[in-house]
Amino acid sequence: MTGVVLVAHGSRDPRAGQATEALASAVRARHPQWDIRASYLDHSVPRPRQVLASFEAAGHQRAVMVPLLLTSAYHGRVDVPGEITAARAEGVRLDVELTDVLGVAGGRVPELLLAALVSRLESACSSAGSSSAGSRSAGFSTAGVSTAAVAAGGLDALVLAAAGTRSAEARATVEQAAAALGDRLGLPCSVAYASAAPPLSGDVVRELRAAGHERIGLVSYFLAPGLLWDATVGSAREAGVDVVTQPLTDVAELAALVSDRVAGVVARAEALHAA
Repeated sequence: MTGVVLVAHGSRDPRAGQATEALASAVRARHPQWDIRASYLDHSVPRPRQVLASFEAAGHQRAVMVPLLLTSAYHGRVDVPGEITAARAEGVRLDVELTDVLGVAGGRVPELLLAALVSRLESACSSAGSSSAGSRSAGFSTAGVSTAAVAAGGLDALVLAAAGTRSAEARATVEQAAAALGDRLGLPCSVAYASAAPPLSGDVVRELRAAGHERIGLVSYFLAPGLLWDATVGSAREAGVDVVTQPLTDVAELAALVSDRVAGVVARAEALHAA
C-alpha cells in the first residue's frame, strides 16, 4: 500500500486542522487503496516525519508527500523537504517522493485548481441569491464559465485574496493564478494579501469600486480558514465587497487535484520500476 502524507502548515485555529482532516477524508474516499494521513509543520501533530516513521513501521515501502500549499515559498522550498531529511536522520529508510504544491507548478495553473476556485464562487453567488450562478448548467463548470453567465450572477470584478508571502517569486504565481481565473471568467481579477505584502483586500475593493465596478467578489486563495483568512475577509467586507467565497477546504475539485498529484508520482515510480 502506498502511504500518502498530506503536509499542512498547521495553525492554532482549530478550523484549519478540521479543514485538513476533511480534505484527507475526501481524498481517502477517492482512493481507499492508499494509506492517507494528515500532518502539520507547526502548531499541531503529527509532524510529517512522524507519519513517515509510522508508515515504515507498518511495512510500507513507499510514501508520497503532498504539500498542502498554494505557493512554493519558504515552507514549500525548505520546511517540507526538511521533514524528509529529518526522517532520514531518525532512521527512516522507506522511499519518499515529494509532489508539487497545489498551486502553480511548472509554470502552469492547474485546471483542477481553477475549477475548485470556480466551484467556491458558484456556491458563494448562490448563497448571495444569484440563482443563475447556482448551478453548473447555468454556466459554471470545470471546463469554463461564460461571461454572460457571470454577468447574470451580478459580478463585474474579482479579488483573489491570498495569505501573503515575502517571496516575489511566490507572489508572481498568485498573480498568474489570478490572471488565469480572470481569463476563465471573463472578468478583471486583482490580487490582495492578508499579510507580508500589499495590497490589502479592502484597498483593492475600494480601487475597483472607484474604477466603476459595481459588484465585486472576493475569491479566497486559501486552503483552510484561520486568522489570516478572517483578516482578509474582514478588510474586504469593511470596503463593501459583495460576495465572499469560502476557503477551498475539501471541495471535490481540490480532492481531485491532490489525487492527481499523488497518482502522477506513483505512475512515474511504477514506470521506472518496470523499466
